[in-house]
Amino acid sequence: MTTTLRLQTSAILLAGSIFNAGGAMAQEGPGQGYAKIDNGAYSVVAEVRAKPGKEAELRAITLPLIELVRGDPANLVYFLQENRETPGHFIFYEIFANEADFEAHNAMPYVQEWFAKLPDLAEGGVKVMRMQVLAPAGN
Repeated sequence: MTTTLRLQTSAILLAGSIFNAGGAMAQEGPGQGYAKIDNGAYSVVAEVRAKPGKEAELRAITLPLIELVRGDPANLVYFLQENRETPGHFIFYEIFANEADFEAHNAMPYVQEWFAKLPDLAEGGVKVMRMQVLAPAGN
């Protein structure tokens, strides 16, 4: 399976779980939190792989991003995932209202500091798929 196909499959599975299950965003009742995500919202599926022997280091610098990104008022959804079969292979799923909010997020000092550490820890940097959310009619 190609990297793009794996990323697309991950995005579809994650988006399905977000929009169909009463998960982390459903704070007002099953599925209610998803109404805050408009059709066409800017989403990103990104992938980074640790260099051999650098898995724990990459995980250690990446885990703090969860709290930092979720604390950004412009961020609507943020999930960090690690492949169970390949430790050190991370997939990020993020939703912002628009591209400008995402670009502002990427300019944040903590994101820039994380990117600056990647050459020593990750193979090939970050692969990013920029997508749009497709929501049911009425959103």
